[in-house]
Amino acid sequence: AVPGKAPVHCSNDPLLGGDPTKLNPEDLLLSALSACHMLWYLHYASDAGIVVAGYSDSPLGVGEGEVGRGGAGRFVKVTMRPHVVVAPATDLAKADAIHHRIHEVCFIARSVNFPVDYAPTFAVGASGGDP
Repeated sequence: AVPGKAPVHCSNDPLLGGDPTKLNPEDLLLSALSACHMLWYLHYASDAGIVVAGYSDSPLGVGEGEVGRGGAGRFVKVTMRPHVVVAPATDLAKADAIHHRIHEVCFIARSVNFPVDYAPTFAVGASGGDP
């Protein structure tokens, strides 16, 4: 819990006996990376005149092949996999290039000690929802 904010009900990873219906610290780290990337992407896209009609991500964290004593492990790599829906006539090369600038400024991505890669996909049209 953080003062003034809603508590996050979480648990250990299910591999360590945790509740699979609750977020775990690994989920939260991937979510923090994803949220930071999305917010910077939306900022840079707006600056570039790119209209984003939808944005979703399904980051993939890769851990060590073996978990150490007591369940100790670590991420060795994360791949952000955002799917971005953009307005018609958007320069997709320009939209793609933005993803590769974000690691320079995202506080979370700059703070981790493993590589963060990007594998964005794009669609043109309306998403029917907020980015």
